[in-house]
Amino acid sequence: MTDDPRLLRYEVEELFFAYVECLDEGEVERWPDFFTDDCLYKIISRENFERGLPLGAMLCEGKGGLKDRVVSVTTTSVYHDRALRHLLSNIRVKGVANGVIDVQANYAVLETLTNEFTTVFNAGKYLDKLVREGDGLKFKEKLCVFDSVMVPTSLIFPI
Repeated sequence: MTDDPRLLRYEVEELFFAYVECLDEGEVERWPDFFTDDCLYKIISRENFERGLPLGAMLCEGKGGLKDRVVSVTTTSVYHDRALRHLLSNIRVKGVANGVIDVQANYAVLETLTNEFTTVFNAGKYLDKLVREGDGLKFKEKLCVFDSVMVPTSLIFPI
C-alpha cells in the first residue's frame, strides 16, 4: 500500500473511471475482471441498507456469481437496446486498514433507449472495499446503495 495519499487517490479514481467506462461501452464481459475472486457485489435500496435488511435487487457472490450475471445479460435476458452513462462524483478514500481501502462515491446512471429521451435510471452511492492484487487495485466488495425504494424493472446490467 502506498504511503502517498495523492497516489492512492489517483489509483482509486483510475479504477472507478475504468470500471464505469467498461459498463458504458457495453463491455460487460470484462466486468468481472475488476473484482477479486472472493468478491461481493450487491445492489440494494438505501432503505434496506439503513435498516440492516439484507434483501438486495442484485447479489453476486464471488467472481463466479459475476460471470453468471454476464451470461444472463449476454445470452438469456431479453431487453431493449440501451445506452448507459455513469456519472461519478465525490470519490473519497474513507480509510485504510489491514490492506483494505474503504471508498465511497456518488453515482448516477443515465439510460437512453432507442428513439426515447434520456432518463435517470438509477442514482445513489457506492460503498466499496478495495484491495491490491498484483500491480493494481480490485474491488473486494461493491455495494451500490440506490436512493429510491423503487427498483427499475429493467435492472439487468451492473451499476
